[in-house]
Amino acid sequence: MIVNRLTELLGIEKPIVQAPMGWIARAQLASAVSNAGGLGIIETSSGLVDEVRAEMVKMRDLTDRPWGVNIAQMFVRDPGEVVDLVASQGVRFVTTSAGDPTKLTDRLHAAGITVFHVVPSLRGALKAVAAGVDGLVVEGNEGGGFKAPQGAALMVLLPLVASRVDVPIIAAGGICDGVSMAAALVLGAEGVQMGTRMVSALESPIHDNWKQLIVDSGESDTLLLNQEAPPALRVLRTPAAEAMFRGERRASVADRDAVLDLYFGGDLDAAFALGGQVAGRIDSIEPVAAILEATIAGCEARLAEFA
Repeated sequence: MIVNRLTELLGIEKPIVQAPMGWIARAQLASAVSNAGGLGIIETSSGLVDEVRAEMVKMRDLTDRPWGVNIAQMFVRDPGEVVDLVASQGVRFVTTSAGDPTKLTDRLHAAGITVFHVVPSLRGALKAVAAGVDGLVVEGNEGGGFKAPQGAALMVLLPLVASRVDVPIIAAGGICDGVSMAAALVLGAEGVQMGTRMVSALESPIHDNWKQLIVDSGESDTLLLNQEAPPALRVLRTPAAEAMFRGERRASVADRDAVLDLYFGGDLDAAFALGGQVAGRIDSIEPVAAILEATIAGCEARLAEFA
């Protein structure tokens, strides 16, 4: 059993957090993660306040285990309104991202909420710690989704940040199993966040076409789009993504209808299927509980080899 500051602070059995992916990190997936002993996260960036509230209500029906919420400041209409919402729903853990950590941390703390901030750089980590956050999600640029156009890989970023701060760190980017989790712990993390692996999970609400694309992708089958006008996007390689990469197509991730056509209709040409380089290490669609169990067992076995 891996017990550290993170597990004690959040009250979870397994120091594995599910990434706050737009439209995907809803109650169906998040409750499965929490019920398996990890920490499920509800995202707030893609839905209206009433939709987010409904997902939180579902969470309380689906699990009695700890869970949290992400507030991506750049992508929510009114971050303050979301703070009030999560506080009213009894949420006790929030990750903040895509914005200034000084803006919401004190307000969240005043509501009795533990706050971790997502950072892509040492500079961002030091700013977040100075703002008083309780911990960090240190995110390498190999991960899927919104990224800095010029970011560092987790192998470089994680030990750098860990050497300069003394708060619990959750490592994100390239984590899919016990071996990668063990590497993150050795490099200074006390837990890991899984994104692409959870997108491919059985309980993930997305269409099977996207899940199968992850399984079929190799380690070089991602593209970093929109590098000239941040935020950049790391996506799985599809004809649509390649067309944008070549400058032949422009598409907005804010086109709700197109996003829904991809996520739930399975049209891989409608929008961009976000995904990290770790897709090259995922070769099957598994239940969340099996993923977490195998990851913890594999991590403990690998660490024991070097004890």
